[in-house]
Amino acid sequence: MASLTIRRLDDDLKQRLRLRAARNGRSMEDEVRTILRGAAGGKDVRGPAPQLVTEPRARAVAAEPRPDIPRILLIIGGGIAAYKSLDLIRRLKERGAAVRCILTAAAQEFITPLSAGALSGERAFTDLFDAQSEFDIGHIRLARETDLVVVAPATADLMAKMAGGHADDLASAVLLATDRPVLIAPAMNPHMWNHPATRRNLAQLAADGIAQVGPNEGEMAEAGEAGQGRMAEPLEIVAAVESLLGSAGDRPLAGRRVVVTSGPTHEPIDPVRYIANRSSGKQGHAIAAAAAAAGAEVILVSGPVDIPDPAGVTTIKVETAREMLHAVEEAMPADCAIFAAAVADWRVSAPGREKIKKGKDKVPVLSLTENPDILASIAQRKAKRPQLVIGFAAETEDLIANARAKLARKGSDWIVANDVSPATGIMGGDRNRVHLVTAAGVESWPPQSKDEVARALVTRIAAALQGGSQWTGSKSA
Repeated sequence: MASLTIRRLDDDLKQRLRLRAARNGRSMEDEVRTILRGAAGGKDVRGPAPQLVTEPRARAVAAEPRPDIPRILLIIGGGIAAYKSLDLIRRLKERGAAVRCILTAAAQEFITPLSAGALSGERAFTDLFDAQSEFDIGHIRLARETDLVVVAPATADLMAKMAGGHADDLASAVLLATDRPVLIAPAMNPHMWNHPATRRNLAQLAADGIAQVGPNEGEMAEAGEAGQGRMAEPLEIVAAVESLLGSAGDRPLAGRRVVVTSGPTHEPIDPVRYIANRSSGKQGHAIAAAAAAAGAEVILVSGPVDIPDPAGVTTIKVETAREMLHAVEEAMPADCAIFAAAVADWRVSAPGREKIKKGKDKVPVLSLTENPDILASIAQRKAKRPQLVIGFAAETEDLIANARAKLARKGSDWIVANDVSPATGIMGGDRNRVHLVTAAGVESWPPQSKDEVARALVTRIAAALQGGSQWTGSKSA
């Protein structure tokens, strides 16, 4: 058959033809022949004649994301933390991102291209010399057809390749060819993380403008190994992605300063025991992450929790209510202060210097004194009062009545109320059902994840700070 020459094709159509040809394992010329054969009613000996594709179906076949959808290229390195990357794909997709994956040869020892492709909804790429994609320089297309490249896990070997400019496999070639922002989530053994070579490579990557999230401290996969080197959790990476992709138009809190309190406080009884509550800090940390993703400068004052610090947030760790109040006062002035921490109402007047011993017939009597009221202290300030002060009301009975009374008593602008009775599973759980109480009324939100609550609250905060109404929606008792 004579060769085909087709002129005057626009760039968009050329790109869709390339992608279609690559998916079918044909050259562009053969793909055009196949389309023409199908349109003319002929039979394709390599399979059923495909239908001639026109808009809008053409975009679906080419799997091209809409312009308003962020495109993420996820490079998965070879480490045990690769399993977290599968959850990361899901989390990114939940937020509307289009995700493509590249797996290194080592990554395929831990997870499969099939699993990554099934979750992302696209074929996962593995080979630099792939005949189906490299006939039109596929690694260059992968490097450019994205808004952000995320490397998770970023192993010591992959970081070394990036720092040295190597390009001996698909992942490193794409990283060298891209002109898009790059975010790495390192993961490795603590000794590897602290090795001088890794520190040199990390410094070079930072100098090259590579963004970083993590690693965290904790137990390693190897028995008896612990320290810094755990890959950041998927939601931490998502927060860092949102922060990097945000622009002034979709970062409504850009230029704003937000202070958030989170978690419980621990009030000592003696050097061993303390008064506390069951707060996990998940809701407060989610709010801090959402505010940072919206462009705010965020100061998170956190009591003792077992969850990671949010990415892109300045975290100040405290133990007691008095330490928390001091940290909040030091963080002023702020545009908005959100008091999500479950602060202990009382503390022991005189904690024991030594561990209190249990006597045979003697039960110690604890003398309690009231802790400072952090919410009221900030809400009732004469100077440096935030424009918007928001408190939380965790109740087990008369939820709305108690929240309304707290709103009036504390002098805050809003109260976010929730029922934390044991049957709800909210305290320490991943979901929440809240009621936004203002002077105008009460808005009851549906049950949703704590991340969703955080994003909805931050959206409402941004509207209020920009001069919009602090109340929308229907009122209910």
